[in-house]
Amino acid sequence: AVNVYVKVFTDSPLLVCMDLSLSQEEIIDPKYLWIGPDGKNLEGQTYANLTETGKLMLMGFKESMSGAYTCTLSHRIIETMTQEEVDVFETYKFMLYAYREADHAYQISVRFTTKGCELAANAQFFEELKKILDNLISDLTCHIIESSYKCHSIKTPNQGLLHELFVTFQDVNVYLFSPPIVNPFAPGWEEVCQQVPYDCEDATNMKVQEARNRIGEFFSRQTYALKHEFQTAPTIHYVDNSFSVTHVDSCRPGFGKNDITHQNCAGCC
Repeated sequence: AVNVYVKVFTDSPLLVCMDLSLSQEEIIDPKYLWIGPDGKNLEGQTYANLTETGKLMLMGFKESMSGAYTCTLSHRIIETMTQEEVDVFETYKFMLYAYREADHAYQISVRFTTKGCELAANAQFFEELKKILDNLISDLTCHIIESSYKCHSIKTPNQGLLHELFVTFQDVNVYLFSPPIVNPFAPGWEEVCQQVPYDCEDATNMKVQEARNRIGEFFSRQTYALKHEFQTAPTIHYVDNSFSVTHVDSCRPGFGKNDITHQNCAGCC
């Protein structure tokens, strides 16, 4: 069987009921019979586009349409000498798999210098930072989740003992400090998906990418501000070049990845 991967809600590629060698020959009285996974004839089905040359396209592919599709090609061979007609049957099998794009996420890690780990202002600073970043991406219907921070004492070769806040966030799909995550499925995502039902993953993934870019730009501006706008650094301030991002992919419930079984679509869900 030939494996074919079809993104959900899109149309399948054309499936040809013929092999390459046969396609180069003259075929007499060809007839095509396509059978779907449920054992039913696909002719007349609203989701099946069948051409007179036996090609099949499945429209608006859904998870339930995954499975084995079989085409039987019948045609005749006429013996040159006797003019005897012989019916010949060829069978071709395709395994179709519905897939989704993985939901993108980003874990963000950032560090801040502070005067001390016992400083009461650390927790207040962290809460304010979360609000700022959430506001920064709120119009994208993304939000930051799984945020946390820890304070550590750090011995450096040139500056002695320092205290730093390690912050992370995740935005169902972005990390900040000690990693923040950007969540593409914040309140409002269902309305977005209703507007673009066929490309919902694409739409949310683009929003998450934009959220990650905005957060990156925010911390880049912190570096500039510390160098050009402050004569004395604030008590808690950003550690230059500490912003890092880890790309995290996840599959929706009922979907997964298997790069051994599905090597031709290893990144698909």
